[in-house]
Amino acid sequence: MGSSLVIVESPAKARTIEKYLGEGFRVEASVGHIRDLPENAEQIPASKKKLKWARLGVNVEKKFQPLYVVPPEKKSQVKFLKDALKEADALYLATDEDREGESIAWHLLEVLKPKVPVKRLVFNEITRTAIQRALQNPRDVNLHLVRAQETRRIVDRLYGYEVSPLLWKKVRPKLSAGRVQSVAVRLVVERERRRLAFMPAAWWDAKGLFTHEKGNLDAELWSLDSVRLASGRDFGEDGKLRTKREVRVLQADEAHALVERLTGKTATVTAVEEKPYTDRPAAPFTTSTLQQEANRKLRFTARRTMSTAQRLYENGWITYMRTDSTTLSGEAVAAARALIQKQYGARFLPNTARVYNKKSKNAQEAHEAIRPAGQSFRDLDKAKAELGTDEFRIYSLIWKRTVACQMVDAKGRSMRIELTVDDAVFQSRGRTIDFPGYRRAYVEGSDDPDAELADQERLLPPLEMGNRVKLDTLEAIGHQTKAPARLTEASLVKELEAKGIGRPSTYASIIDTILRRKYVFKKGSALVPTFTAFAVTALMERHLGNLVDYDFTARMESRLDEIAGGTDGYIAFLERFYRGDTGLQAVLTQAADEVDPRTVCTIPVGLSPDGEQVDVRVGRYGPFLNMGETNADIPDDLPPDELTLEMAVQIIEERKKGPKVLGVDPATNKPVYLMKGRFGPYVQLGDVEEIPGKGKRTRKTKPPRAGLLRGMDPEELDFETSMKL
Repeated sequence: MGSSLVIVESPAKARTIEKYLGEGFRVEASVGHIRDLPENAEQIPASKKKLKWARLGVNVEKKFQPLYVVPPEKKSQVKFLKDALKEADALYLATDEDREGESIAWHLLEVLKPKVPVKRLVFNEITRTAIQRALQNPRDVNLHLVRAQETRRIVDRLYGYEVSPLLWKKVRPKLSAGRVQSVAVRLVVERERRRLAFMPAAWWDAKGLFTHEKGNLDAELWSLDSVRLASGRDFGEDGKLRTKREVRVLQADEAHALVERLTGKTATVTAVEEKPYTDRPAAPFTTSTLQQEANRKLRFTARRTMSTAQRLYENGWITYMRTDSTTLSGEAVAAARALIQKQYGARFLPNTARVYNKKSKNAQEAHEAIRPAGQSFRDLDKAKAELGTDEFRIYSLIWKRTVACQMVDAKGRSMRIELTVDDAVFQSRGRTIDFPGYRRAYVEGSDDPDAELADQERLLPPLEMGNRVKLDTLEAIGHQTKAPARLTEASLVKELEAKGIGRPSTYASIIDTILRRKYVFKKGSALVPTFTAFAVTALMERHLGNLVDYDFTARMESRLDEIAGGTDGYIAFLERFYRGDTGLQAVLTQAADEVDPRTVCTIPVGLSPDGEQVDVRVGRYGPFLNMGETNADIPDDLPPDELTLEMAVQIIEERKKGPKVLGVDPATNKPVYLMKGRFGPYVQLGDVEEIPGKGKRTRKTKPPRAGLLRGMDPEELDFETSMKL
């Protein structure tokens, strides 16, 4: 008797599913995609090598027909699956229920060419119940989803393979462009531009300690002579006041004079306010919000979060982790409510289940939100005993968020006490939580640390109107506005999703790409753009504006959704994208003629004290400073907003002086120099010399060089140490 062959993507998923299917089923893995467009010339079949479009992998003259190949590393797996299929009397394709999974299923059909009945199985979690339900409700491969994935793949190939060569010619070799990648880089660059343009503003206030028999409290100066004092939120990024209301900017001398005048005086309580507040739980996790929260709370990268969630899904701990939906199934809601009733009590359980509706652009509702798998959620003690560290931390986040989203609101009171001393009014704010509600299980993180501090409980003493309170101590405090914070992985993901750009399931690979391509580097958790990113973004904005336009990119996602839904033809979409007056072909042809490499690769720094223009330029080997006839290397990992005009002029002046001579090598009679390069200080023996080459050409020698060891101070480097290096 034959058996049914079930094919999934990964071996881990195969092992988990096999436990629930039992006898009569054999479960194997495709190990991801088995076919794709060729990545290099070696992968192109001999019969296609002479075709002009073969390297591109897409026949743009014949309805954008893709050239699919089985890469060398997948050929043995394809043979293995073909051999397994020979022994089967039915084929079940159980790849993920999204466009990528549907595409893998279709490619398996195309390559394996089964002669037995074929059924498509889809499920949102790997549990016995879900697998049995899928077996009872098989379907065919959805060709609309396949075409949507194929269209996205073709668009990404055309974008990358057609735009990247322009960057090689106009900026520097080995650069890459991508439909979502280039837009993500633009977002990071724009944030750095705002930091570069930022003008700090200063203001002062005062903070006092007030004492009373009912308790002490801190309060901040709020107004003088009935005029509110300016604070950071009143200033724009240009350093100017932006509020339309009258405010007073307190100066340092005024603040210190106020301390002298008011310290030790008695204040009167002139206002006591108390307002109830209600705090509602956050929606259950989507792919995007899970990445953001794991970055905030656990400091996980998007890649680490997604790979951990993938393992949890494949081993049956959570539902499918690639989803834009905040909807929970009836089964999940019932499981959460039962758990809340048992573990927290009836007062934490709302009368009716909470319902969450997704509001972001281009939401795909194919799956429910990410939640613990099963008809009942495995508890955290069991999870901690059975899971690895990363897996438990992510599972714990998902478990708590899912449970909390079905709990009652938190309730409390916000309080404000106003104290008046002469012409000065101070305010103290507090917050008390009367009933924790959902907060007993989970509290969402924030990108702003100050917001998290403000969210904490802070009790005020029970003062009443007219109470007399002593101003015991008063301190003048100076402040300065802060430049806009750089994007982190979490805030970049949030920006991309809010603008409807790309899909959350791809954000991890996008961030990996811009880091690997050195468009961006990390400083702590912040994403910092390189000068190369500035040059590439300038080129794209000025000459290929549509390709990095946020609305254009978001609309493209909407068109892909329409193709997936069967309401838009993919050939017509590709024609619009590639041809026409504003198509990819036309704009690239125009850009090739119009782009001036010197212009796009120049980032102005300012005028030197002598009136000479100082610029950063991006060259073939990286960024460098230019002033007049002098060039000087700068490190690749120098944040653009930290390169001040003063620093740039100093680097140029040091370059004009030439390298420092540490001594002369007695063996060769050559000088030993201390020099600075793109990768930091180094020592060099002798000079670069020109020697005869082939024909009339000359070539330059490369003298021995050595970088300084970690911790070495170039200012303290002596000749003997340099010779040892």
